[in-house]
Amino acid sequence: MQNRCAVLTCPSGKTDFQPMFRFPHDQERSRRWVEKCQGENLIGKSPEQLYRYYRICKRHFETSAFDCDADGAVLKKDAVPTIFDASVPPQSSQLKHSKDVPKDNEMEKMGKKKVKTMHAETGVEDVQMDLEKDAIKTHLEHLFEVISLFGQQGIPPTASTGKTDDDFKSNNFSSFLKHHLNCGDLVFKEQYNVSKTFYSSKALHQLIDVCEKYLRSRVIEEVKQNGYFSLITDDPVKISGELSLPVFLRYVDHSARQQEKFVGFLNFEGDKDTMVEKMLSEITDKWGLNLEKCISQAHSCSGTHFHQLKMFSAKLMERHPRAIVTFRSTCGLNMSLAKSMALPGVGLVMSTFEKIESFFCQSPLLQVEFEHALSMFYSNKDKVNELKEICRGSWTRGDNAFEVALEIIEALLLCVDSVHDNEDMRWNDQATHIALEISKAITDFEFIMTLIVLKNVLGVTQAFGKNLQGMDAYLAADKLKGVVQTLKEMLDNVDVYNDFWTNEAVTLATAMEIQVRVPRSFLRKHQPESRVIQMQKYFMEHLSIPIVNHIISEMTGLFCEDHIKILRCLSLVPMVIEQCKSLQPEEENFQMFSNDIPNASTLSAELHCWWVKWSKKNKESSPSSLHETLQVPDVKFFPNMLAILRFVSILPSLVMEDGCDVAFKRFRAYMENTPDKFKSKSLAFLNISFDAGFDLDSVVDLYMKTYCDKQDYS
Repeated sequence: MQNRCAVLTCPSGKTDFQPMFRFPHDQERSRRWVEKCQGENLIGKSPEQLYRYYRICKRHFETSAFDCDADGAVLKKDAVPTIFDASVPPQSSQLKHSKDVPKDNEMEKMGKKKVKTMHAETGVEDVQMDLEKDAIKTHLEHLFEVISLFGQQGIPPTASTGKTDDDFKSNNFSSFLKHHLNCGDLVFKEQYNVSKTFYSSKALHQLIDVCEKYLRSRVIEEVKQNGYFSLITDDPVKISGELSLPVFLRYVDHSARQQEKFVGFLNFEGDKDTMVEKMLSEITDKWGLNLEKCISQAHSCSGTHFHQLKMFSAKLMERHPRAIVTFRSTCGLNMSLAKSMALPGVGLVMSTFEKIESFFCQSPLLQVEFEHALSMFYSNKDKVNELKEICRGSWTRGDNAFEVALEIIEALLLCVDSVHDNEDMRWNDQATHIALEISKAITDFEFIMTLIVLKNVLGVTQAFGKNLQGMDAYLAADKLKGVVQTLKEMLDNVDVYNDFWTNEAVTLATAMEIQVRVPRSFLRKHQPESRVIQMQKYFMEHLSIPIVNHIISEMTGLFCEDHIKILRCLSLVPMVIEQCKSLQPEEENFQMFSNDIPNASTLSAELHCWWVKWSKKNKESSPSSLHETLQVPDVKFFPNMLAILRFVSILPSLVMEDGCDVAFKRFRAYMENTPDKFKSKSLAFLNISFDAGFDLDSVVDLYMKTYCDKQDYS
């Protein structure tokens, strides 16, 4: 990175101090600048290299190349350097000629006060101060470039290297910079000698903090430019020494593509009422997000934190009634319902599912061992092949996970017991330890009973949830009443259902040689009664009834009237219109958008024209998804339909197009792959959102305003 003009014959930076201007990012303009400069040192370099490392000073531009007068030094976007004749006198805004500035021997004869006065009159001190400030900015650009690289690659800059050094703290960031010095980077060495203050632990955290603030501002600005959004949270995580709630925003960008961006972590500790207020305050005041534009919210969490998030979502909806509560499609309806239950038995099942997934991810040989156990347990080859195919995927996250678990549980026990015994010494200590934990969990009768209750109750919602995974979601609205009615009938006759479920659990437990009993924690608190009566009563009151009640409550809350109306708007998708040619979409479902569409008075006519266009189209295949519909060129002639389709695309309960959930995948990868001691909110944000756009000049300006406004550069 140069501190002097890229024009080789230019004296700027040596005998004359001039403002410097970067080469443009644009490829064509960058090429024109290189042609004008005619410098061999510039030929063959990419626009990105030129932009980062080369400058041209102000003396090579005509006065007309600036937006204001030359003293303003603000280049026009289409400015091109044209002055390269060394004999041409500097522009009026440049320093006075050398004859106006005392020579070195004259300065020695002059008193210090007179020299200082002369410098002040000629502006030399001001220029020197500006030059030092520019040098610091240049050095900061270098540092921010390194931090951006670390963040993108998931390398923790603050991680210790285990070495000590006189000049550098022993961490990855300082070691990387030291490598520059050792490789003979003279420019960096000069900058380092001037700017050592940027290498302290405090300064490093300031640099990282500024990067996070800048990238978040870019994400928030993009969301603002595209209008409405949905607010989505994931399970609270322990990071930077505190429990924090990860927050994502879903919206539709200017190219009509669904986007989901990570915007940071909210502190999830402290008093519940105070915590909710602080979270909302941070979103609006610190992040600058306008929650008036939030049309829906979805919270994926375990039962442990369910009530806190319920309070948060209720408060958000109280202040912004349009922010309806839905579920998040990345989890699936049944798994979302199960995760949110704060029951010990359900918690045992869900945590065991996580251990099972982690267990088989350790080695492909463990999967082979399990498939061998399936072959031993089942004699029907077709059934074995079917189960093998299911278990090669992420079955523990599927909506039919409880049903699959009951089918494979005996073969699974055979597998984990074999791994734990480790008679042939094939497995490491970690594998045998997890195998033992899984074996203990699945041989607990509470696990068996809970699994059976979940399978039977969530079997009612399974087909409904499957419809939500595709364009059949518009039909889900008509099925919701039937689902809720079935669940209520189950609750009214829960004693009968509970007897059936208990008998099923006892039969399976007997086959697996599992002791049939209520949890020990319950037995310790109550006097022994008849074991059969006590067991049936316990599981009905502490498991069956709470599960059915929770599912009814959640189905009613997650699918409110407005949510159902938005789902019915999927009837605008051309493939759906083609399938239901005799039924024109009901205008009533779209009236809720009357204040959000360009022209509500033409909604009825436009809706009819849209329906006619696609119901009569037989020659070509019709768009089959929201994304495909939004990409149709003709959609711009239906502004109301376009606005409604964009609105519907934001709904968290609808599955996103492939490649649109990159932020969530990066988040999970960061949390899984980064050691706990190196996890940081700011570094996580850099790793997940590095593609938001990183303009070095803007980041440096933000740093200077935040930390260096009062610094004396003279």
